[in-house]
Amino acid sequence: MTVDLLLGLQWGDEGKGKIVDVLTSKYDIIARFQGGPNAGHTLEFDGIKHVLRTIPSGIFHANSVNIIGNGVVMDPVVFQKELEGLEKFNMDVKSKLLISRKAHLILPTHRLLDAASEASKGKAKIGSTLKGIGPTYMDKTGRNGIRIGDIELADFKERYRSLADKHEAMISFYDVDLQYDLKELEDEFFASIEVLKTLTFIDSEEYLNQAIKAGKSILCEGAQGSLLDIDFGTYPFVTSSNTTAAGACTGLGIAPNKVKEVFGIFKAYTTRVGSGPFPTELFDEDGQTMARVGNEFGSVTGRARRCGWLDLVALKYAVQVNGVTALYMMKGDVLSGFKTLKICTAYRYKGEKISHFPYNIEPENVEPIYQEMKGWQADLTGMTSYNELPQELKTYIEFIEKELEVPIKVVSVGPDRKQTILR
Repeated sequence: MTVDLLLGLQWGDEGKGKIVDVLTSKYDIIARFQGGPNAGHTLEFDGIKHVLRTIPSGIFHANSVNIIGNGVVMDPVVFQKELEGLEKFNMDVKSKLLISRKAHLILPTHRLLDAASEASKGKAKIGSTLKGIGPTYMDKTGRNGIRIGDIELADFKERYRSLADKHEAMISFYDVDLQYDLKELEDEFFASIEVLKTLTFIDSEEYLNQAIKAGKSILCEGAQGSLLDIDFGTYPFVTSSNTTAAGACTGLGIAPNKVKEVFGIFKAYTTRVGSGPFPTELFDEDGQTMARVGNEFGSVTGRARRCGWLDLVALKYAVQVNGVTALYMMKGDVLSGFKTLKICTAYRYKGEKISHFPYNIEPENVEPIYQEMKGWQADLTGMTSYNELPQELKTYIEFIEKELEVPIKVVSVGPDRKQTILR
């Protein structure tokens, strides 16, 4: 029996999809524990690129069971499209994919509320992906939400109508010109509900705890990144769920003492999508090069990612909050070609040098303090062992490892699952 967690340590987009895909063959069950369809996991293998939004990344492995946990919010319309995208792979999705009855549903009116709320903020936008995630989690904590299990109840449509009517009344409070055809959106929604009904709904906490008793191995998969956590992220520029290790316990019903390994994934540099503070952000040619070489565009939203040097202050904070036991460094190949690399090792915070992550990291309060390191020129994408890597990269890796006091077990040198070096 083993329960391991895998999560991102930055502002998301760290490359979790690829690593889950690499790891999944070792586990019986892959369970997604939070987030919604705003998070895209890109998997690339055998020349095929595929983006998953709600379905766990283990779906491509023949022997693994995949669970969508109670901490996830699901949009049936997006989910149906995701299922359709998997049809070409000729896999038996219905027998491999189980959905928690306690997962909450994103209604069409949740998406409309999201759009109205964000439009009303003007320049104060928080950078919502407009997928209805925030309003759905608000209904969850406000005890108004509709869950997967409600689909099985006789009064499901009445429950839907009651909440949708409430949402429409709320939308009218926003002073924005929002054009929409709710009937058209609802027709699409209820058609996708029928597709959802063809899958298996489970009491996921019971299923998972029985699996633990039976000695099954479970990998809990997080979405987004630790710095977007509703409690520990750069609030209010965060997501609406707990993206940290604690979220796996509440998002799946697994007790903390059952968790063994916590795998933390980070990029060899830092990126952020949307609004919010970013101390090491680059506005020069180096930042543009990272974005171009790293193909830094959101897999779901298509939004350009902001790029900057590796921030060890933020990374150390995420390691600490999550109890990370092993680190996986992604996109090492993107830094090839830089003569000099910089790593942020401390902040100047309100005039004082600090090495911890403070309450507020807005630019007027925080200035990064950098250590410079020599870069490397070699193309890493064809390398298959740690010994082949240039000495400058090894020095970079060992410096990070020493600062974080956690071993870096994996170095990714390209998007394909085969471009993964184990240490």
